[in-house]
Amino acid sequence: MRISNNRESAEEITLDVFADVWRRSGQYDPEGGSVIGWIMNQARSRAIDRLRFEQRKKRVSTYPNDREAEQLEGPTEAIDGRRRRSLVQEALTALTPEERKAIETAFFSELTYSETAVRLNQPLGTVKTRVRSALAKLRKALGNEGDRS
Repeated sequence: MRISNNRESAEEITLDVFADVWRRSGQYDPEGGSVIGWIMNQARSRAIDRLRFEQRKKRVSTYPNDREAEQLEGPTEAIDGRRRRSLVQEALTALTPEERKAIETAFFSELTYSETAVRLNQPLGTVKTRVRSALAKLRKALGNEGDRS
């Protein structure tokens, strides 16, 4: 509740965490800390993932498709939008197939890291590492292009 500041969201996160704890109980290692610490760490991570997702959702275009957005903007903005999409598509080629799959699953499906890990049947740490690496590569590729505009 302290992280999400939203009762409904905190309740959903709690349910998700307990379901995840039930599924992954065999992965608990007593040498890594107490059970309550293990659960609280998962809850904290899930709450932060949810908060980031909500913030990311606010930045997403409200237009369901590019054509509708282009009709509301001028020709210069439409051309600039197409150029940026082209640059992003080009930048995506710098990613490994695993990084691309992780980032597409997480961002385009609007999933948390935990949900992405479940969907890809991969450890949470692996998914986070791949997404972080992919974002760094995209920043680098797009940063060079952004300097030209």
